[in-house]
Amino acid sequence: MADEQSEGVRTFRAPSGPAALVIGSLLALFLLGDAVARAGWGQMLLLAPWVLLVLWIVYVNSFASAVRIDDDGVVVQNLLRRIEFGWQRVRAVDLRWQLVFSLDDGKDLACYGGPAKAGPIRMPSRGGDGEEKVPAGIRALTEIEERWQAAPDTADAPIRRSWDRPAVIALGVLVAWAVVAILVVNAG
Repeated sequence: MADEQSEGVRTFRAPSGPAALVIGSLLALFLLGDAVARAGWGQMLLLAPWVLLVLWIVYVNSFASAVRIDDDGVVVQNLLRRIEFGWQRVRAVDLRWQLVFSLDDGKDLACYGGPAKAGPIRMPSRGGDGEEKVPAGIRALTEIEERWQAAPDTADAPIRRSWDRPAVIALGVLVAWAVVAILVVNAG
């Protein structure tokens, strides 16, 4: 897949994802700062894995899930699972409650973090009749379908399924830190 900084790369993510991550990060920072101010660095280090585990859950559930497209194909991340494929592997693209790719292996792939279906938005006008604006999900679907139709024949990367290794490693570190915190507290 192309580098994230490339011009042709477009990432679709739930609009609430970045907001939830920023709010969660600020709350975690406040709680850990408060723990340092009230109890010191040692106690904060014993509390930190629990706060960071909650922040990790917020990250995985609200921010990590996304759909990234470029000229060669698609990367879909649903929670901790990552599925990559070339445009030639796509049989159909649909927008049900969420974006769905029908792949040539016979499976349908629902995208948790991509565009979602929403009703038409009425824009107030001076004449009294509301003018309908095309929902963002439909605009995104149109953009994805255009990219799919314009894809070159060489965009035939196989379907690869993998785990989001950095997020899984971070979870392992946080769980190990939490276990150490429990052992330190129980030791006295």
